[in-house]
Amino acid sequence: MPAVTLGLSPSFGFGDRIGLATPGHIAAMRRAGGEIRPIFPQQSIREMRRTNRSPQQVMEDALSAMQAADWTSGTGADADHLKTPADVEATVAAGFTFFTIDPSDHVDQQADDYDEPAVRQEFDNHPAEWIDQYRGESITLSTGTVIEFDELACLRAAVKYGRAIEAAIELGRHIGRTCRAAGRPFEIELSVDETEQPTTLAEHYIVAREIREAGVELISLAPRYIGEFEKGVDYKGDIPALEKSLADHAAIAELLGPYKLSLHSGSDKLSMYPAFARATGGRFHVKTAGTSYLEALRVVARHEEPLFRRIIDFARDRYDTDKATYHVSATLDSAPPQADVGDVRELERHYLELWDEVPAGRGFTAPGRQILHCTFGSVLTDPDLGPAVRGVLETHPATYAEVLEDHFARHLEALREGM
Repeated sequence: MPAVTLGLSPSFGFGDRIGLATPGHIAAMRRAGGEIRPIFPQQSIREMRRTNRSPQQVMEDALSAMQAADWTSGTGADADHLKTPADVEATVAAGFTFFTIDPSDHVDQQADDYDEPAVRQEFDNHPAEWIDQYRGESITLSTGTVIEFDELACLRAAVKYGRAIEAAIELGRHIGRTCRAAGRPFEIELSVDETEQPTTLAEHYIVAREIREAGVELISLAPRYIGEFEKGVDYKGDIPALEKSLADHAAIAELLGPYKLSLHSGSDKLSMYPAFARATGGRFHVKTAGTSYLEALRVVARHEEPLFRRIIDFARDRYDTDKATYHVSATLDSAPPQADVGDVRELERHYLELWDEVPAGRGFTAPGRQILHCTFGSVLTDPDLGPAVRGVLETHPATYAEVLEDHFARHLEALREGM
């Protein structure tokens, strides 16, 4: 069964960095998915390079597991964090249907910190012709929130996202041409979430409208929301304030689309899931990735304790280097060396967290989880550790499926709570 497009249905992406997680993902969907639709084949080009996998391998691993599990309800297929035409062509050829454009290399990450003279100087260096369409305008959203497009806000949006808009339009058009030439269905998502500072409502509106006006139709968009979305742990921030902000972003998506709001770094953010589902009216996409790898290490901890301890030592050695491309706050001092922890369950608590140790079964708090999360590529491509991890999972597939079913059923149930 080939991958399909999912439209505006609520959807959930299951990243699988090893190629053995889909049976557990399917079990979670059968237990708690309801009206939420799955994307089983999902991996970024960056992750594929770090794990030595090809787009075709990612697709084949997921589809063969679906066939073995007699899953007949379909799946999307997410070619994540695309940056180049070559990325697009490789994933189209493999049968992907959901294409996530990542123009983060073209975003000015310092734009929010510039004073007015600096903003004007940067704008003069790369002016945006569209700015006059917005300057001095205001829009009232269905939530009652008014977006004021004052001159400085428009200039700052152009400086922050102007080049990114250009890059996204170019790659979006290439996706369309390539898929149409291959006779393949496709959907496009835009990711502008990989920034230190939140995407303002004015910036969201301008980015989405410019993309649409250029003829690139979006099925979903991932802004950078308020609060902290660190890898491997729960949401950090004011959830009522987040829900209000999400409702405003969802109103923009309804006005300019409709398209779904997408949540990246969605793994383990259970405390905010009900608010996300409510604010979007169930029109959402959630993307997870590294959490399935971390649950694989839970299997290792429970069946091969010495290997788990070796991985922790290795990860601690690699962490300061590998964390460079991630938004994390854990330090090596925030989690003990494995040699200092005698009980493996206590070690699991420090590095993976146990669900029954978290109030109300929500989220993860273990800082060691971030140390393991960021070093997945180094572990999986290590000539000894990578095959050893895979060997444990192949020897204990029922355990892996069980922990994944439990893990993701909690995610899906938290989302359905808000629908």
